[in-house]
Amino acid sequence: VQLQASGGGLVQPGGSLRLSCAASGSIFSIDFMGWSRQAPGKQRELVAAITTGGSTNYVDSVKGRFTISRDNAKNTVYLQMNNLKPEDTAVYYCNAIVRLDNSPYYTNYWGQGTLVTVSS
Repeated sequence: VQLQASGGGLVQPGGSLRLSCAASGSIFSIDFMGWSRQAPGKQRELVAAITTGGSTNYVDSVKGRFTISRDNAKNTVYLQMNNLKPEDTAVYYCNAIVRLDNSPYYTNYWGQGTLVTVSS
């Protein structure tokens, strides 16, 4: 299974970006999908998560600004980020809890990360 993240870049404070992460491979189903971030010198933190049924959770610092969504038919998760702040600068990673074909087990897979820089 591969998770390909895209959409990062440089944006001014107050701007917006949309991250995408597509999972591919011998996938039977995907349970949880999420976005985490890691800023320089800090630990990775879970920013947003979404279940198969669409239930979402966000870290307090992004509530009201970020929106996570998913397209189950495309095995893709999105993160719409609005009103970005300099403190949102980080490498953003997607992850997915995946059940492979011919397996009863779920495994956590991570994408490669995409850099988001918020600066004027």
